[in-house]
Amino acid sequence: MSIWTRIADAIAALARGEPLSVVFDRLRDSGTPEQSVGFTIAVLALGAKMAKADGTVTRDEVTAFRRIFTFPEGEETHAAHVFNLARQDVAGFDAYARKIARLFNPEARRICADDHHVLVDILEALFQIATADGSYHDGEDAFLTDVANTFGLDEACFRIVRSRLVEGAPRDPYDVLGLPRGATKDEARKAWKALVRDTHPDVMQSRGVPPEAMKLAERRMQLINEAWREISAKEAA
Repeated sequence: MSIWTRIADAIAALARGEPLSVVFDRLRDSGTPEQSVGFTIAVLALGAKMAKADGTVTRDEVTAFRRIFTFPEGEETHAAHVFNLARQDVAGFDAYARKIARLFNPEARRICADDHHVLVDILEALFQIATADGSYHDGEDAFLTDVANTFGLDEACFRIVRSRLVEGAPRDPYDVLGLPRGATKDEARKAWKALVRDTHPDVMQSRGVPPEAMKLAERRMQLINEAWREISAKEAA
């Protein structure tokens, strides 16, 4: 059963008049939360809320979900339904972000730059949506900063994700690998291998990213490989 069919089932279970955000409560309280459904609805719902962060909703931002998810023929309607339900919901993005944080981080612990976690995956997906129109606005930056804070992601984690995905943002290869500037080549190699391992589709699926969202790994893998090559070349010079 595809993720889109499971999402349609989750939405169908809502009582008349219940908001989409109730889905997160039910996933959390089910005892065996359907993490991949939670991940997908989180990206679509927060993406819908963010789409107006720069004052407009562009076709590029709406279709940006294709940069993250694969859609079998006819399944786009399920994603569009989630997007529209989130836009219509009177709850603000902060309410969604808090519910998502409780679903994936029930202990409310701080998540640091070297902690590979599904909330970081969600933040990366939102950055891809934000930059889909070729620009990155102050409103989007403020929105994503607030989301990261609500998720419990530390400042270094936010800076690393932004440096990976925002063109024109300072992109130090050490930042991309989550390392301090003075890290040795051996430390960089170790960090690079850890990121490659944690970006493997099987590992990402184990923490809740659905197979339909494996495009998310492609951009991350490209950037961490580029960072490692840059550090290697610098050390060899």
